[in-house]
This record gives sequence, structure tokens and C-alpha cells, in this order.
Amino acid sequence: MLARFVAAIAAMVVVVTASNILVLYPVDAALGPINLKDLLTWGAFTYPFAFLVTDLVNRYDGAARARLVVVCGFVVAVALSFYLSFNPLPWNAGGAPATTARIATASVTAFLIGQLLDISVFSRLRASRNWFLPPLAGSLFGSLLDTAIFFSIAFAPSFGFVDGIYGAQDGSLGFPAPFLSLGPEVPLWFSLAAGDFLVKFLAALLLLAPYRMLMGKLMPLPPLKVAA
Repeated sequence: MLARFVAAIAAMVVVVTASNILVLYPVDAALGPINLKDLLTWGAFTYPFAFLVTDLVNRYDGAARARLVVVCGFVVAVALSFYLSFNPLPWNAGGAPATTARIATASVTAFLIGQLLDISVFSRLRASRNWFLPPLAGSLFGSLLDTAIFFSIAFAPSFGFVDGIYGAQDGSLGFPAPFLSLGPEVPLWFSLAAGDFLVKFLAALLLLAPYRMLMGKLMPLPPLKVAA
């Protein structure tokens, strides 16, 4: 159980740290008339794995252990996120985007609240006869709240003061862009948030497959027998 606990924390830290970096990189491609650069960042493809980790821990070790994984992952992710915000990785030396303190703040806030909501929803639906309902509902509600909090704090002009707190220039993405690359013009951060959630919605469906597969392999330890 200890090995599984440590592995879960490590996986959580890797997912969150990678997502903090990849959210700075829009998907520079087109899908027919759709310009994905105005719709998606690469972070949308990595972050849903955090919910898979949390749901598996919740399934086998309970909500209390899942919350502990989230809190431990949160502490390490805070340290790494802020370290990267002030100490860019080597490949950023050539002018590539670097994680900012504002994005780090948005990430750790959204991560903690979204993951705790996922655990709460999963726990309430644990007794459902449909094995897919707890992870699916937990991931969707958690992803929705996580996306709203992250993109608001990280990129909405109304939160531009967060950059000022860290002595940085306002990095808001409030300039107009077509909604989901096809609709009327909206602030870019809003379009990115909508696209991000759509990817997370699809990811929640796709990640049911590995969740179901691992349900048969990660068996919980038998209960401790107390001698009479």
C-alpha cells in the first residue's frame, strides 16, 4: 500500500508539473476551418490524468487516502511550479514561454479545489451499480471547476493584478478571438477555457478504459484481522 501511495503522489506531481508547462503551448494546427491555436493548449491533454490517479486511489484506498495524495501532490506541485516560474527550464533559454508565478498560482488553486470536488462526487456515487458513474461524474465536475478557476486566474484581465503582485507585466489573454475558432469573437482566454474543457470531457470518457482495466489489477489489501 505504501508503494502505491508513493506512486500516486509521484504520478500526480508529474501530471501537474507537465500541465503547467504545456498550458503555455497552444496546439498550432488546423482541423479544416478550425484553428486549434485559438482553441487548445497541450496542457488539456495531460491534466485529465490527475483525475484518473485520484479516482483509482479513492476506489481502492478510500476518500481519506485520496485527499492525502492530493494534499501531498499539491505541496510538491506548489514548490515545483513556483521554482519553474523563477528558474526557467533549459529549453526556455531560446525564448520559449516560461511558467509564470501567476500561472503557478492559478494551477495550484484550481488543482486543489478541482481534485477535492472530484473526490467528494466520487465518494457520494461509490455505491452506484454502474462502475463508470463515480469516475465519470467526479472527473467532469472536477474538470469544469478546475478549468473555470485556472483560466480565470491565469489569463482573465480581471485577474491581471496577480501579475502585479509578483512584479510582472500583465500576461492576460483578453484580446478577441473567434469562440472555439468558429463562433463570434470572445476574449481568447474564454475560448481556450471552453476548448480545454471539451478536451477534458472527451478525456474523461476515454480514461474510463484504463480505469476499468486497472480495477482488476490494483487490489486493495485485505482488512486487518483483530484477534478475539
